[in-house]
Amino acid sequence: MINIFQENTILADLQATTREQVIDEMIQLLNQAGVLSDAAAYKKAIYAREKLSSTGIGFGIAIPHAKCSAVSEARVAVGISRQGIDYGDEENEKVRLVFMIAVGDADDDLHLRTLASLSRRLIDPVFRNHLSACCNSSEILHILHDI
Repeated sequence: MINIFQENTILADLQATTREQVIDEMIQLLNQAGVLSDAAAYKKAIYAREKLSSTGIGFGIAIPHAKCSAVSEARVAVGISRQGIDYGDEENEKVRLVFMIAVGDADDDLHLRTLASLSRRLIDPVFRNHLSACCNSSEILHILHDI
């Protein structure tokens, strides 16, 4: 299986405070890691998905995702916000864990499998607390290793 979590696309201290800022911060992270061939096209795909319904799923988690030809390598960017992000969801709950799934058009159902795997793990409050307690990207990567 593809190693969709890598240390260079994990941020242990997101600076964003809004949904738009976190989307930009995560896209920049993916772009700097060479995952995207066209960051603007990927951003457009992310916002097209967000228009369908918010990817804030509750429990302080958001999983923005898009399948797009601008993705050259499947990856999940991971970010932890210490102050919380106003994600504009109906519950007004601050988002603290962000997982941005980026897959290419040729990756068939990889984004759905990844979304399902993440969701199964993230419903566990102990798992979420372990992630939130991480201080750096290598600790986060270690916890995500079994997904």
